[in-house]
Amino acid sequence: MTQIRLIDIKKDILAGNKLEADEIRSNLRENKLFMLNIMSSPGSGKTSLILKTIEALRNDLRIGVIEGDIESMVDSERIAQTGRPVVQLRTGGACHLDATMIGAALNKLNPADLDLVIIENIGNLVCPAEFDTGANMNVVILSVPEGDDKPLKYPLIFSVCQVLIINKIDYLELTDFDISALRERVCRLNPGITIIEVSCKTNEGIDRWAALLKEKMG
Repeated sequence: MTQIRLIDIKKDILAGNKLEADEIRSNLRENKLFMLNIMSSPGSGKTSLILKTIEALRNDLRIGVIEGDIESMVDSERIAQTGRPVVQLRTGGACHLDATMIGAALNKLNPADLDLVIIENIGNLVCPAEFDTGANMNVVILSVPEGDDKPLKYPLIFSVCQVLIINKIDYLELTDFDISALRERVCRLNPGITIIEVSCKTNEGIDRWAALLKEKMG
């Protein structure tokens, strides 16, 4: 019987990606630059949160943005209107950003001119959680209209993130979204996670989020 040789493609890809991500973090330290990776479903408010973060910290931090999208440049155009540097990563079908992509985008930014780089990852709750981008901190956004059961369906993304942003809390009175149940489910997966409730529409919670980010940056 012929011997079957197994090549674990996913394992090899993730291992190689991790090496590149570690190199990115090393370069970030050398340049005293902090990088934040924001992940979520489409429509949860990633771009809105980035815009609110830029506004809240405009006098404190020099911020650049890496925008990931399968095709459109709409979000990059919104960021560009703030006057902040932005690099678009158009994946053409890939459902996540990885360390190689982020490394290429960072090469288009000038680290000496920045304190913080924010990555807006591709909109889904599965693939982005598997790939280390080299970021110093991972954030997942869950919006109220999505429902409080997402940690049960997509546990990995809530396990690898240091912060959970519950966005669109201005919708709470219109739904049966149970924040207590959500908190319990997330903390069971990730006891050390920080959870912040915000509304990008009313600005509720944005100051707390900005303060936490500055604290994490040291």
